[in-house]
Amino acid sequence: MDADLARFLRDELGVAPEGSSAGPWRVSGPVWLWQGSDGAPAKGSWYFLTIGGETAQAIKAAASKADAWGSVRIEATIGGTTWRTSLFPSKQVGGWMLPLKAAVRKAEKLAEGSVVEAVLALA
Repeated sequence: MDADLARFLRDELGVAPEGSSAGPWRVSGPVWLWQGSDGAPAKGSWYFLTIGGETAQAIKAAASKADAWGSVRIEATIGGTTWRTSLFPSKQVGGWMLPLKAAVRKAEKLAEGSVVEAVLALA
C-alpha cells in the first residue's frame, strides 16, 4: 500500500489500514559517523544506522504524526540495550536515520563500520 494513502486512511479512520504494519521492524546495516560540511567529523559527532527501502516506507505509513524536523518517536533495541529515541528523515536515502547515543555504543561495543541489527517499534 502507498505510504501516503496508508497515512491518510489511518488519520481519517483512526486505525491502521489493512496491509500496513505498526512494527516491530528488524533492520541491519553499518554504523556510520556524521561528517561535517568539510568532510571531517566534528567533535561530539553523532553515529547513525540508516533505515531505507520497504522498512522506511512501512514506518512512514505507520507513524501517526511526526515531531520536530519530521522525526518519529520509536523504541529501539540493539543486542541487550533498549532505548527510546527518534528517527530522523533522510532525503539522501529516502528513509530514516537512527541515532546511536554513546551509552548504546558503549554497552554494545559499537564503532564506526560495525554491522548491527536493530529492532524498532513506534513509541
